[in-house]
Amino acid sequence: MTNNKNKQMKKTYLTILTTAFLAISCSSDKGNGSDIDATANIVGAWEATELRVDENTASDNAIFAREALAYLTDQNCTIITLQFNADLTASATNSTDYLEIDTTSGFDIPCPTTFETETSTYTYENNVVSFVNVNGEVVEVNVTINGDTMLVDAEDLQIPEFDEEGQLVFQRR
Repeated sequence: MTNNKNKQMKKTYLTILTTAFLAISCSSDKGNGSDIDATANIVGAWEATELRVDENTASDNAIFAREALAYLTDQNCTIITLQFNADLTASATNSTDYLEIDTTSGFDIPCPTTFETETSTYTYENNVVSFVNVNGEVVEVNVTINGDTMLVDAEDLQIPEFDEEGQLVFQRR
């Protein structure tokens, strides 16, 4: 029974991180893109470092995902990197499909050495990143950037089975 629960938690964790990766990196050109200067504060390489959830309302899966991402961050392991360029192109490097979570002898997650990279375009205006999701739908995600920290509302990412409010935290490197 515990093994099935661990598999379900791993699946949900991977879904959360993969969805975040796809949501930010997959994009279509919205508008004419003439206001490139408006993107100046999003330009750079961003690494997912934290998942913030409300301890009182978060599901067990969301709490597990938060703990797993914290563990990997403490190990200097980056599993999602988003690169936003001034020319409105973007790339995302993702290793969430290659995570192996071992809970049989404690809590261990080796840092994956295999990555997938996707490239795309994006728009960013008034703290909103616009992109096309995997279903071909245009999605607008509210982001807050303060210096080298970007907060992304988890609800805006339309993460399956993740109803509580939470924020993915990315750090610019």
